Amino acid sequence: MRNFISLVVVLGLMLLGVSALGASRLDMVKKRQALIAGVKFDAPPFGFVDRRGRNVGFEIDLARYLAKRLGVKLKLVQVTSKTRILLLINGHVDLLIATMTHKRERDRVIDFSITYFLDGQKLLVKKNSRIKTTRDLAGRVVATVQGSTSERNIAKAQPKVRILTFQEYPMAFLALRQGKADAVTTDSTILLGLKKGDRNYEIVGDFFSSEPYGIGVPENDSKWRDYINFALMDWWDSGQYQRTYAKWFGPASDYRMDLTFEMEVWP
Repeated sequence: MRNFISLVVVLGLMLLGVSALGASRLDMVKKRQALIAGVKFDAPPFGFVDRRGRNVGFEIDLARYLAKRLGVKLKLVQVTSKTRILLLINGHVDLLIATMTHKRERDRVIDFSITYFLDGQKLLVKKNSRIKTTRDLAGRVVATVQGSTSERNIAKAQPKVRILTFQEYPMAFLALRQGKADAVTTDSTILLGLKKGDRNYEIVGDFFSSEPYGIGVPENDSKWRDYINFALMDWWDSGQYQRTYAKWFGPASDYRMDLTFEMEVWP
């Protein structure tokens, strides 16, 4: 039993991804001269691959801003809702900028920055489907992403729904298009990205969850977390946040949504 406990302790230290010397991730990033960011490749307009094969999106621009501020190169690593926290804990990425809602259960194993985006969960359905709210999903099939808060939220909002899960959002949308699901559910802005002007589908219902996005960072590394928080506040105060938001969510974009969120900025 004693050997087993020792093995658990050793594995736990390895999973934390913290060096034996207790160096901050900030120091590691600067020494490496590269920021390794875990991002989504399947969640427009936050993070996706465009027609030219480039990684683009609101969160990709945020990752680039952080790397530039640090004076280092940027390396992007694809994560999914299911794998992202494990990749951070294992030390494969320095942070997560991946449409991740700050939840208490997640805060038990990693830390979060201040909120940089606020959204809520809705439904994406075919037009004239007669589905308007979660009440209409009883006995129906809804598609979402495995390991996401969306999966748990819809089960709570409508216990009689049948949930079909996928690794990526486009696969969930494909299930809707093929008639294998009656709706797709996740954060409204992600649904906007999936729909992207397709008039055959519509986003319906009121928000049935609150989704404050935060940057995920390793547990108990206040130096790194503080750096990220201060960088976010400077991003907001400089007006660069608002310009980046307009680029992806403004009137000229494919994902129009008015900016009603205001970032918490400390004096």
